[in-house]
Amino acid sequence: MVNKMIDTFGTPEQREKFCNELCTMDKIASYCLTEPGSGSDAAALVTNAKKEGGKYIVNGSKAFISGAGSTDLLVVMTRTGGKGPKGVSALIIDTAFPGVSYGQKEKKIGWNNQPTRVVNFDDVEVPCENLLGNEGQGFNLAMHGLNGGRINIASCSLGAAQQSIEDVLQYTNDRKAFNAPLNSNQHVQFKLAEMATSLTTSRLIVRQAARALDNNEPNAVSLCAMCKLYATEHLFKVIDDALQLHGGYGYLKSYPVNQFWRDTRVNRILEGTSEVMHMLVARDLLKHL
Repeated sequence: MVNKMIDTFGTPEQREKFCNELCTMDKIASYCLTEPGSGSDAAALVTNAKKEGGKYIVNGSKAFISGAGSTDLLVVMTRTGGKGPKGVSALIIDTAFPGVSYGQKEKKIGWNNQPTRVVNFDDVEVPCENLLGNEGQGFNLAMHGLNGGRINIASCSLGAAQQSIEDVLQYTNDRKAFNAPLNSNQHVQFKLAEMATSLTTSRLIVRQAARALDNNEPNAVSLCAMCKLYATEHLFKVIDDALQLHGGYGYLKSYPVNQFWRDTRVNRILEGTSEVMHMLVARDLLKHL
């Protein structure tokens, strides 16, 4: 996500300096937008960057940052101007810069394979050449990055739902109840059919959104919001149904479906909540009136 932003909006020097190592994953990066006091209302961010000579002095905090404490670079949305989105600029900050520090690792119900922490900036000096795009362009860059991020999150739900269906198909075939396999029950068959339909329709809309984003189609933003909304909501239901069909075994950590359930619940929040996705889609529809 960060690499795509730098590759799209960065200078040739920035692309040369950062993208090569990000592509090979010799270095990894975190996207820093959310703050303790601004989540869905991202344009209300208060982390500030004051320009002094050839550098910016950054102060503030970012919250719920994926990979924080284990990544090498941060793309940080900061306030360089007045209130609102036009006062936001994006800076590329090396985590080794003095003044960058972290809060404790958050204790989450899922996504425990990567750390999530608060990132603090205390008089962090950032060279002006690390400005991504132009001053005042940061909010637009952040939103552009989120379009791809929404496809990524929807795809995570796809993978978890796919495996959940494969697992529950095997389980309901092997598990006997009332002298017959569970999948001989018509209710179970209908439930499996609904789950498979949700999986297929979600995959189609994710692919459509990805194609639109790659081709810079005018409806790409709306499609990315649609795919994130539809896939994360419907596929969480698929995984929840798979857990239910496992019965009590689905609630045991020895069965993978419980982890899929815990890991994908946050997908309805990450990269923009489902409620915000509704807003984006509706906004796109109404602008054509």
